[in-house]
Amino acid sequence: MFSYRHAFHAGSHADILKHLILIYLVEYLQEKPGALTIIDTHAGAGIYNLEDGFAKVSNEAEGGIFRLANYIASATQANSLVDPGIAKYFQCIQSENANGTLSAYPGSPFILARLLRPQDRLKLFELHPKEIDILRHNIQQLPQAKQIDIYAENSFARLKGLLPPPSRRGLVLIDPSYEDKQDYRYLEIALEEALLRFATGCYAIWYPILSRRESAALPDRIKKIAAVHSRSWLHVELRVENAPGERRLQASGMLIINPPWTLKQHLSGALPSLVKALGIGDGAQFLLKSVEI
Repeated sequence: MFSYRHAFHAGSHADILKHLILIYLVEYLQEKPGALTIIDTHAGAGIYNLEDGFAKVSNEAEGGIFRLANYIASATQANSLVDPGIAKYFQCIQSENANGTLSAYPGSPFILARLLRPQDRLKLFELHPKEIDILRHNIQQLPQAKQIDIYAENSFARLKGLLPPPSRRGLVLIDPSYEDKQDYRYLEIALEEALLRFATGCYAIWYPILSRRESAALPDRIKKIAAVHSRSWLHVELRVENAPGERRLQASGMLIINPPWTLKQHLSGALPSLVKALGIGDGAQFLLKSVEI
């Protein structure tokens, strides 16, 4: 259970998809002045060094944030427009780096913390005994630290107890490692319980696209849960490569329950650019579907 470390995948194509969508969701929900509670169920260490440690071992940032940075630089030199959502996401990453370098990659806790308004709260869960200490240390360096609660608890079991938030306005990011096959079942149970308590919340569920049966079945199972609770959903996937012999993750997806009505249009502009920027070969593609209720 504790062999997985977020740093192995820092700055990967999966991170780009997840964080691009996350930024848009937060900014949309912040259009109203009421306090927003954001919950990150699997926070990790918060920010990662791309030049050393686990991130350097896996080097997944080469096919992710570094490739995207080169794409943006080329577009800028050619006076070509960069999708506004991608540009905003990249600005968030650059803000954690000095002198135009890309030596650090902020995970969702840092990205979310930087977006907090004074009335907002961020709640972070992390069970890994080493990651939780690093997370606490990193969060304490932020000016928003007093708005952030950190829990060394099982988020699947604890989530329902935090819902609904006092303001009845909330965003929940659910992104386990899925290293343990039980995560798929635990996620479904936690989501069912959460919707029973807070049906109008926005839920963003990330998942890896693997050959594993549980992974293939997850999107449809989440859609069924949404349908039982009469909730709208948006389904997005990004595949950067289709090489059967490659062991690295080649695709990931997100399902958003109660998505902003503008999200599909936003992603319809951003996803073709991500395929162009990150894709390797003819197998690169995206999926974008939604059901409104």
